[in-house]
Amino acid sequence: QVQLVESGGGLVQAGGSLRLSCAASGRNFRINAMGWYRQAPGKQRDLVAGFTSGGSTNYVDSVKGRFTISRDNAKNTVYLQMNSLKPEDTAVYYCNADVSSSAGITWVRRDYWGQGTQVTVSS
Repeated sequence: QVQLVESGGGLVQAGGSLRLSCAASGRNFRINAMGWYRQAPGKQRDLVAGFTSGGSTNYVDSVKGRFTISRDNAKNTVYLQMNSLKPEDTAVYYCNADVSSSAGITWVRRDYWGQGTQVTVSS
């Protein structure tokens, strides 16, 4: 079992910055891909930024040039630096990880989600 613990959300004025963190913990696992999603009230959960299994990054167009995803592999942690925040960035942000974990001699692959952290940008 793997747990994802997020931190760093909060209330900020438009133009401000926030940094989200997501740390994965557990036993005998490896992360294949990891990223951030967000869900605004009444809307679906969408990818914001992520690392693919090949190590490349991708961003939704609306955050390009403002958000930066980074990671610390030694800590199994991914970060999302959010600059020039806009009211439309307001949402609950969720960390997601595609994880392979060992169950004896086999490996099981599945998705994990964090509990979500609220980001509110006031105008």
